[in-house]
Amino acid sequence: MMPPVSDMHAAIDIGTNSFHLVVARALDGGGFDVVTTEKEMVRLGSGGGDMKVLAPEAIERAVEALARMIDVAASYGADVTAVATSAVREAENRDELVVRAQRELGLNVEVISGLEEARLIFQGVRHAVSLVDRRALVVDIGGGSTEFVVGEQGELVEARSLRLGAIRLTERFLPAGVDGPPPAAAVAECRTFLRGALSGVARDLGGHRPELAVGSSGTIESIALMVAADRGLDLRQINGFSFTAGELAAVADRVLSLSASGRRRIRGLDERRVDIIVGGVLLLQEIFDAFGLEAMTVSDLALREGVLYDRFPAGPEATRNMRRTSARRLARQLDPDFTHAETSARLALQLFDRTADLHQLGPEARELLDLAALVHNVGMFISHSGHHKHSWYIVRNTEQLTGFTQREIELIALVARYHRKSHPSDRHPELAGVPEADRRLVRILAGLLRVAIGLDRRHTGRVAAVAVRLEPAAGGRRAPKSERKGGGDRAGAGGQRLVIEPVVTGWGDLDLEIYSANERADLLSVALGVEVEVRRRQPDAGSPPAPPGS
Repeated sequence: MMPPVSDMHAAIDIGTNSFHLVVARALDGGGFDVVTTEKEMVRLGSGGGDMKVLAPEAIERAVEALARMIDVAASYGADVTAVATSAVREAENRDELVVRAQRELGLNVEVISGLEEARLIFQGVRHAVSLVDRRALVVDIGGGSTEFVVGEQGELVEARSLRLGAIRLTERFLPAGVDGPPPAAAVAECRTFLRGALSGVARDLGGHRPELAVGSSGTIESIALMVAADRGLDLRQINGFSFTAGELAAVADRVLSLSASGRRRIRGLDERRVDIIVGGVLLLQEIFDAFGLEAMTVSDLALREGVLYDRFPAGPEATRNMRRTSARRLARQLDPDFTHAETSARLALQLFDRTADLHQLGPEARELLDLAALVHNVGMFISHSGHHKHSWYIVRNTEQLTGFTQREIELIALVARYHRKSHPSDRHPELAGVPEADRRLVRILAGLLRVAIGLDRRHTGRVAAVAVRLEPAAGGRRAPKSERKGGGDRAGAGGQRLVIEPVVTGWGDLDLEIYSANERADLLSVALGVEVEVRRRQPDAGSPPAPPGS
């Protein structure tokens, strides 16, 4: 592809069922930050006789949808790359759409092969789900084709594209107008056909013995949302959500037992997919059986993001930059003093690094602390009173944080929730269903963040760094507030004391910062199991004395 002409770029995925637009800004060092997305159900592949031709009304819908998407991209000053998949590449009259798009909209549509589609899908998926240490099978079910990719260490190993899709199967085996549930004979015929069609790809790619199955596309996301509804979950982030073969079977049983009107009442199922979900569910079930899959993890990135990653190559560092950029954008919009959030993040990361021997947490936790520190005050946009709870709600529900799993969003929101006021408690509804390991993580990260916030109590940024050391606990220090209220064992009694000493820039009084950090240190003390004391740094021997109050 040609190099970008600006830092804003848009990709349009012209699919058999849906058209997708993503607009993004290029990041320094590679990768991109998503600015906006659009999706339209166009049904380009419907009514085309096994997709041999594009119906005139489908072409009309496509041109109208593309015009709207181009207008959105133009409003951001973005240049556009458009790729067309199964419905267009198989149609004998595909030039009718391609020529109209060029003549009427000035849009060059690139019709890509099935294998190129698979490669681009893998480009997107590998930035949404970690594939570095596992051999993975990626499955993308479209309206007209399904792409299969095996990847290892984040690199594509082998790919296949089959002419199997939710719309294609529906029109061949499950025609509209049938009252009641799908006919058992039609379902059986479809399953028999799928088993034959999948046998070769399962033999070829299954030989790689994938350790993880990842699914993308609207069909798989719809199935995941139905599973989540069965679990009683309200998913705000589909990326990283996993479901089992048993849960897929339960969804299939329900879908196959209902008429179209009955399927409309299934929780989690988009009404616009009611007519084609039967074909999609049957296909995914047969894929599970053919490959012997026990579970599948969902990726919310796919072909359109793969086009952007092709244009703006990105490694793990660029992906982290994309996530941090989205957190900074959210904080800049809603936090009245974003500079304080950045200072708190800087100090929190220093505390994290210098207490690593105590908490034994890794790079993932460090990144979550950084992001939670950046957004911890976004709730101020609603009100100062209870703003920590408002921050929790905003982070959990915003669509501006990109590249995260549901678990990561939840942890960032919880650390923001507990940056002040009460400690995490099993009685809090926010912690319902959170595993104990993640609760420990929240306690540690929120404890570090509280101290960092206290060290910038006056929002002046005077504390440039922190020095940290462990010393024997001498006893006699005031017990944490939680213990004075009668709760918990004394942290670090008879053990160690963590001493935190702020390193300041310039002269001036630091008493308020030290007092505030000590008042906020109780949660960190409990989380790490040591006494915590923030104190004025003693001058080195032979150095000039600091002025009074420094």
